[in-house]
Amino acid sequence: MSSGKVFLLLSFHILMCSVMSEEASDSWLKIGYWYSGSDFAVSDINSALYTHLICAFAQVNTSTFQISLPSKDHQSFSTFTNTVKLNNPSITTLLSTGGDQSNDAIHSMLTNASSRKPFIQSSIAMARLYGFQGLDLSWSTIQTSSDSDNLGHFFQEWRVAAKSDAQANSSSLPELILTAAVQASPDLNNGTYPVDSIRSNLNWVHVNTYSYRTPVTQNFTAAPSALFDSHVSYINTDYYIRAWIGKGLGANKLILGLPFFGYAWKLQNPESNTIGAAATGPADSTDQGAISYKDIKDNIGQNGAAVHYNDSYVTNYCTFGWTWIGYDDVEAVQRKVKYARDMGLLGYYVWQISQDDHNWTLSRSAAEQIDDDGKEEEWKLLVIILSVAASVILILGITFYFQKKRIFRTAGTVLNAGKRSWTKILNNKKAAEPFHGNGADLHVYRFSDIKAATNEFSHQNKIGQGGYGPVYKGILPDGEEIAVKKLSKASTQGFEEFKTEVTLTAKLQHVNLVRLLGFCTERGEQMLVYEYLPNKSLDFYLF
Repeated sequence: MSSGKVFLLLSFHILMCSVMSEEASDSWLKIGYWYSGSDFAVSDINSALYTHLICAFAQVNTSTFQISLPSKDHQSFSTFTNTVKLNNPSITTLLSTGGDQSNDAIHSMLTNASSRKPFIQSSIAMARLYGFQGLDLSWSTIQTSSDSDNLGHFFQEWRVAAKSDAQANSSSLPELILTAAVQASPDLNNGTYPVDSIRSNLNWVHVNTYSYRTPVTQNFTAAPSALFDSHVSYINTDYYIRAWIGKGLGANKLILGLPFFGYAWKLQNPESNTIGAAATGPADSTDQGAISYKDIKDNIGQNGAAVHYNDSYVTNYCTFGWTWIGYDDVEAVQRKVKYARDMGLLGYYVWQISQDDHNWTLSRSAAEQIDDDGKEEEWKLLVIILSVAASVILILGITFYFQKKRIFRTAGTVLNAGKRSWTKILNNKKAAEPFHGNGADLHVYRFSDIKAATNEFSHQNKIGQGGYGPVYKGILPDGEEIAVKKLSKASTQGFEEFKTEVTLTAKLQHVNLVRLLGFCTERGEQMLVYEYLPNKSLDFYLF
């Protein structure tokens, strides 16, 4: 293979790997929930920082079990898709139904097929009407195995209906994406989530990996949404994600939750303000301790709060006066996104995007971590490719060197052999000269003539055998009978010995000796041609 072809092949390989890397990056989902109760305008969403946006929440009618839009937010819901696509035309939108206000209605809806059907039909119709490309169910109060069974049936019926809808609109609309928000743990009070149905019928699930510890449940400060916890191994994101995978749900069906909020505790003692410090409950002026990221940043700026990052839990916290706030800042968010990538998860989702600060700090940090990971992977890939390329070139160079060396060696052997052959031919020609200089007038016979005369050295023409070789009777075209003494292949006699024999025999012409007529040295043969004496013993004379 030429170096040019190798270069083109490697260039193509690098290009394809780069394309594959970009495709892998594109398949990573960056999802954000927009909550209508946040009073955050849809038009203010920086949709360029996300791949998917979820509009939350549609409501469930407790009598008909059909879904409907909140009356005060009807305009925002109905124009949601068109609005967010202005800034990011490739964004995918989903409509989510549920939330805390609809938990009871959803529980009732799920209990039997007759109530599930109107919900399913109305949700699909609503999505198609307002241009949503998928649907999401957010129900957080599942508890029993019966709830799990009903939810599993619902997912299956939902998917069947979505397929039927897609077939009816095959010429223009793709099948709807179906997702659900699930609790952090797959285990319920009595049973587990319907993992098999989730795997078969949903595109993915949004795992609520946050709010494990709050001021309402803990009388000490803690990481609210710890990624790891070496002290309590079963209350952390890593434990829950591995639990879902352990139940049989693939990592590529899991979306990691990123909380854009934290919790504020009121300390018992402002001087004792590390993780685990004693507290008396939620800080004043908070909703059970919950506080948005943008409000946390405002408090830090206004109070000159000390900010810390704890890598053991993967959490940030800040303190000022009697207040202690645990939350996820840039360091924690990026570490969690990296964790999700390392675990092979499908992506991350944000609850909720309106709680980011005015610079979109956390949204950008999460997205930039993906870009940085992608660049790091590309560099790793490039190093591997270049290393392989160098190895291939080295191997090709070594192979070319030895092939070239072998060719020259073979060519040298052929040339030497040819040289020896021509030398021998020339020597044979020269060797015939003294045969004619001895006064005996020896004839140089052609091999073809000898072969024809002896009937191709046939067994019938063989008249004797000696140490030198066989003797054949032959008849020349002019009728002269001859005896041909042919050197055996097994004989050790060389050309010089043959020449000596010819010379001496030619000189020793005697009445009692068989007369030497000539010889033949064509085709590497050494043959002596004598007159044929039928009335004498050739054995006596020739051997």
